[in-house]
Amino acid sequence: MSGTRLFILGALARHGPMHGHQIRHNAQTDRTELWSDVKVGSLYGALRRMADEGLIEEVRTEQEGNLPARTIYQITEDGRLELEALRDATLRNTRLAPDPVDLALQVGEDMPPHQLRSAIEDRLLALSAELERWRRLREMSAPYLTPVESLGFDHTSMRLETEVAWHERLLKELPTPPRDGAETSADQEDRHVREES
Repeated sequence: MSGTRLFILGALARHGPMHGHQIRHNAQTDRTELWSDVKVGSLYGALRRMADEGLIEEVRTEQEGNLPARTIYQITEDGRLELEALRDATLRNTRLAPDPVDLALQVGEDMPPHQLRSAIEDRLLALSAELERWRRLREMSAPYLTPVESLGFDHTSMRLETEVAWHERLLKELPTPPRDGAETSADQEDRHVREES
């Protein structure tokens, strides 16, 4: 599912004909990269591909002063059908993408315990920092958010909170590596066998 296509078609359907710089400005103003998979730098390439596919079409080219000429695009009927299909598919899709960390844990059974614990602690710190950053951004943005945008912020916050809670649980359930110089249970058992013989 391409968030970039959905964003461009949605912007042209809502605001009418626009040039790439306006669409990019909207994405930056809305901080689209924070809450979607839209990459602002990929918008111009997507505009060209979508024009080739007939989802949008060039209306005219404008030039103001010494600025470069800008192509104005509008959504086509095929683009409106694509927008409806993308929006419907996105709203109906409830499948969570697999998280590669689950696979890494499965194939990481031979990792030294201290190395695995360190990696998970680093992930937890990064996720906790991201959650805190997101909460601060939510607080600063609150006066300017529409109800739907506010719910989008909450959605991301709740997902991050769940990730933090899962990583905390994982750390509790991982075996605690022995401190330097401390005997492991295998070392203790081996010592008992030697003492008994």
